[in-house]
Amino acid sequence: MTTPIRPPSVDQALKAPELSALIDTFGRKPVVDGLRQTLDERRALLRDGEEADLSLPALAAHVEGLCRALLAVAPRPVFNLTGTVLHTNLGRAPLAEEAITAMTAVARHAGNLEFDLDSGKRGERDTPVAERLKRLTGAEDTLVVNNNAAAVLLLLNTLGLKREVPVSRGELIEIGGAFRMPDIMARAGCRLVEVGTTNRTYLRDFEQGLGPRTALLLKIHTSNYAIQGFTAEVAEAELAALAHQHDLPFAVDLGSGTLVDLSRWGLPKEPTVTRTLEQGADLVTFSGDKLLGGPQAGLIVGRRDLIAKLKKNPMKRAMRADKMTLAALDATLALYEDPDSLPRTLPALRLLTRTEDEIAEQAAMLAPALQQLLGKGFVVTTASLKSQIGSGALPVESLPSAGLGITPAESGRGADARLRRLAAALRALPRPVIGALRDGTLWLDLRCLDDEAVFADQLKSLTTP
Repeated sequence: MTTPIRPPSVDQALKAPELSALIDTFGRKPVVDGLRQTLDERRALLRDGEEADLSLPALAAHVEGLCRALLAVAPRPVFNLTGTVLHTNLGRAPLAEEAITAMTAVARHAGNLEFDLDSGKRGERDTPVAERLKRLTGAEDTLVVNNNAAAVLLLLNTLGLKREVPVSRGELIEIGGAFRMPDIMARAGCRLVEVGTTNRTYLRDFEQGLGPRTALLLKIHTSNYAIQGFTAEVAEAELAALAHQHDLPFAVDLGSGTLVDLSRWGLPKEPTVTRTLEQGADLVTFSGDKLLGGPQAGLIVGRRDLIAKLKKNPMKRAMRADKMTLAALDATLALYEDPDSLPRTLPALRLLTRTEDEIAEQAAMLAPALQQLLGKGFVVTTASLKSQIGSGALPVESLPSAGLGITPAESGRGADARLRRLAAALRALPRPVIGALRDGTLWLDLRCLDDEAVFADQLKSLTTP
């Protein structure tokens, strides 16, 4: 077929079988818009003296790509080979099949979201989850909002509005996106009273920070950083005793809170929600999509009278969780009824507890195939790596892992650019592969490689730079 010298008109192109077939697949408007964009781009190339393929098959192929990109569902599944298991930018915890099934069921059908089946009257949307959470944590009552930042905001706005809240300077955390605890407190309408120093805070510092305007005492678990060396902090039981001595509530923000002792599976020890309540906390806030392994949610557990006050805050409605979140959360919590099975039933815990030997075997199997695909331009090696738990959980702890390291065969000028182009090509695969560029190497940590067959198969379509 002879390539035309001038671009066809939109009407001419749409009559061609290649374009009319796309209309059947994607609809007329996306195809027409994509064709006009494609023709405009190629006319611009011709004006600049560049070559442009104006054949109908080439135009149709480009329009098809535009249509698929336009209609693609976002966010898309990716392979998380960054070495961070609970990666904030990549969706944090993968959900259990039970949670996915529960979400699908309530999405497809009407459900008793705010309807009491026993009485036949209006009910509370949090009730089913609340009953399970109370049983699992020992709390008197619970509340679910859309994330943990909302949980902290609601707690402070309800109990501390126009009053003072002492917090240790060493616990004034900043989470992702420059979201700082002092800013949250300001938006909640309470006044932050900083006590102690960055590395050392004592009970007497909190005692000196108390005043007639004090609303509550707040302890914040520094889950996304650690202060080491010459340090001191006040134990939760001591803070609880001080708060109760002055008839004040004591709240703890656990951040990536967990319901079980992770050390039983060889993971670093984290404070559990139940243990925190036992230490005297009146309210505990934590996330649903981190160590808990469920959907994004903020959970508040503790005293019934305080939870009742939070429920009456008008902000609660703006922060409430939707039906699919609640369904997924309850299905996830149901797995905790049988904690011994969690490494098998909870995907996040399964990924965290994979052994280095198992991951190394995976790396050894994939390395030759990847080397063959990349050719002589790159060198693929297996390596021992260190994974992170991520999302603010246990920041100084790491997990022994394994993976692949990819380096340019020739160093020097242009090597880094070639490596960046390879990383971009991996991200352009049907299921994008996200690795980590570090020290002149593209690292693929295989701890989270959950679908080896799909990963290996799609590498065949990888275009090497």
